[in-house]
Amino acid sequence: MLYTLQNEDLICEIETHGAELKSIKDRASGREYLWNADPRYWNRTSPVLFPFVGAVKDKQYRHDGRTYNIGQHGFARDMEFAVKNSSDDEIWFELSESGETMAKYPFKFNLNIGYRIEGRSVTVLWSVKNTNDDLMYFSIGAHPGFMLPEDDKASFRLYDGNGIPVKSIRNRVFGEGGCVTDMIQVIDTPDGILPITEHLFDKDALVIEDNRIGRVEIVTGKSDTPLVSVMFTSPLVGLWSPPHKNAPFVCIEPWYGRCDKESFDGELSEREYEQKLPAGEEFNASYRISL
Repeated sequence: MLYTLQNEDLICEIETHGAELKSIKDRASGREYLWNADPRYWNRTSPVLFPFVGAVKDKQYRHDGRTYNIGQHGFARDMEFAVKNSSDDEIWFELSESGETMAKYPFKFNLNIGYRIEGRSVTVLWSVKNTNDDLMYFSIGAHPGFMLPEDDKASFRLYDGNGIPVKSIRNRVFGEGGCVTDMIQVIDTPDGILPITEHLFDKDALVIEDNRIGRVEIVTGKSDTPLVSVMFTSPLVGLWSPPHKNAPFVCIEPWYGRCDKESFDGELSEREYEQKLPAGEEFNASYRISL
């Protein structure tokens, strides 16, 4: 079921299935900023990634002496959320464990996803509560896709957490099976600019680690004003568009977690960037999309 948030500037739609943001439109012009889920390229719009970001090696992970099977990005994006509360400019969705989730992920949890519009911005809020008696391990991430302009070449403009344009990025290179390698590719980004070219994503997503980026904008040659700006404090961000498809959209993905390395053979607790939440405690994070 679709729910609508609106103010004088924006109209947003969010689907209870996956608590997924489906549309961000300019109220005056009707311009759509979010990707339209055209299955020729990618049949999603802005899925929530939980309790895994990316893939686990061989689609299996180990915890407490047992092996579990899990697909890429976990299961929240494919589940129906309940609406917790809503108003014209804010809405919250809720998901908790079930027999279906426990078979894949042996933790009880309470996941709340919120959306708030203020002016020309949409803030996405995450809350994860550990309702177990012991430590809980998880990852959470965003995957919003944004339409690219048809009549002009676009670029990313990258800033660090202090708002300073970054001069280069260190991309963790993907290997096989949705896992990353130990290879680091250094890409120069003079004045923070990274052109969005046909072959930028030939090797899959760009993965930038260690809190090196705090804001990503989409800009065109016609204007210094960004079409879209995404601000976050997450330790990682992924930049992605489907490889070899020259798709008319890109994704800007703040992550608290990452896929496995090809060489990884450890336990869930040993995964890099894995979030560790003590019993009864709550994890909170957010990111903001500005237009």
